[in-house]
Amino acid sequence: MGCKNILLITSDQQHYNTIGINNPEIETPNLDRLARQGMLFSRAYCPNPTCTPTRASLITGLYPSQHGAWTLGTKLPECIPTIGDYLNKEGYETALIGKAHFQPINSTEKYPSLESEPLLQDLDFWKDFHGPFYGFNHIELARNHTNEFLVGQHYALWMEEKGCKNWRDYFTAPTGTMDPAQKYHWDLPEEYHYDAWIAERSCAMLDQYKKDGKPFFLWSSFFDPHPDYLAPSPWDTMYQGRKLTLPSVVPGEHENSPRQHQLTQQEHPDFSSYKESGYLMHGMHSHVRTDRNPRRDMEVYYGMISLMDKYIGKILDHLDALGLTEDTLVVFTTDHGNLFGQHGLYAKGPFLYEDLLRVPLIARCPGMIAPGTTTDSLQSLVDIAPTFLDCLGLPIPYHMTGISEKPVWDGSVDTLRSCILAEHHHEPTTIQERAYVDSRYKLVVYQEDGTGELYDLEEDPQELNNLWAQPQYADLKNDLLLKYIRADLSRESKSMPRIANA
Repeated sequence: MGCKNILLITSDQQHYNTIGINNPEIETPNLDRLARQGMLFSRAYCPNPTCTPTRASLITGLYPSQHGAWTLGTKLPECIPTIGDYLNKEGYETALIGKAHFQPINSTEKYPSLESEPLLQDLDFWKDFHGPFYGFNHIELARNHTNEFLVGQHYALWMEEKGCKNWRDYFTAPTGTMDPAQKYHWDLPEEYHYDAWIAERSCAMLDQYKKDGKPFFLWSSFFDPHPDYLAPSPWDTMYQGRKLTLPSVVPGEHENSPRQHQLTQQEHPDFSSYKESGYLMHGMHSHVRTDRNPRRDMEVYYGMISLMDKYIGKILDHLDALGLTEDTLVVFTTDHGNLFGQHGLYAKGPFLYEDLLRVPLIARCPGMIAPGTTTDSLQSLVDIAPTFLDCLGLPIPYHMTGISEKPVWDGSVDTLRSCILAEHHHEPTTIQERAYVDSRYKLVVYQEDGTGELYDLEEDPQELNNLWAQPQYADLKNDLLLKYIRADLSRESKSMPRIANA
């Protein structure tokens, strides 16, 4: 028994504590099953709490500041080799079904994009185009989250093939006609939901792989539970009336964090000193909420996860039915976390809290990974590509910065990483943050002004007490700063020269 194939399943913007095996307030029976059959990681981290940067890191083994897609609005350069490129050379079939988001929604001279308007809605183009794309020799893509106007590509073609000729009624203008003010309930019938599309098309790819007898790397890339919070019946009301633990800001917690204090206490925070760069900046706005019901947000967020879990189960069941389970490494994770009230913040933004950096991670491979195991070994999503190659018995390219975690996954060692590095660059001349996380402490450095955050995650797991400016922790801060510098230098010395302009 061993690993011959890889099935990567990802969600989008899923908080690490939203798997039922760890959180009895949510139902995810299929992810729970996967965890019981494999290894559950309690301290996995993304390298950047934003879609494009982390998704590019997943397939390159490089940090965002190295591979070039360092924020939204940038693009993963086609010259950067991906795990798919290496696997194709070894005779593997490679496919991506669902969300890519390696390129911006607005094509520019600097960042020309295949994933941009109006090409997204040019169904004649997508009818004939299935790759290659970043090392995937077959792709079926979509770009919208819930009812966004960005709907199109292969998902729209599938809806039409399934008989949903009026699919535009379920999406907002200018592509569709749905009222953008509608919240929580999505009239889209579940049978036409993109979860159903991803599961159906993933199963079809597995059928083809079984028929051809070729090894494969399949990425089933789901869109939920990324906001807006919308779900079809009955998932939008599944959690109504249930006990849910609602996070909220703790009075006084931002006294030593001026940026967060402004965002959570002022309806019109003044960030005029931050220069506009043209790149999308999530979260640099007031987080004082007057337009939504936080409980309904969480209810529907959980419903979206449970709906996705149903269709993840269909893919796992089909893998079983085809007799491929014993030879396939299955990994589930997400690109980054989510805020639904923690620290008084919502969605995402220029923050490196655990709620955004930590991600769910499960790995299963019969004969290699012992079932029912849980580990607190530090894991980074930048390690996914080299770990996959190692699990397949293939060499790891030297330029990949990430390390192979196979010795942890197969139980040979307890841990490999002594620290995690993460970064968040939205504004190249202003917002630049880097984080160093070890088994106990987290250090966040604001490179634009030399301030930052320091948390004792053992004594303060909710990150309520910023120790950065407290005199009694000056020696600890200096020690962690030195460790961060050493770790960052080590990372840079292992990788190819920087490509990004951040």
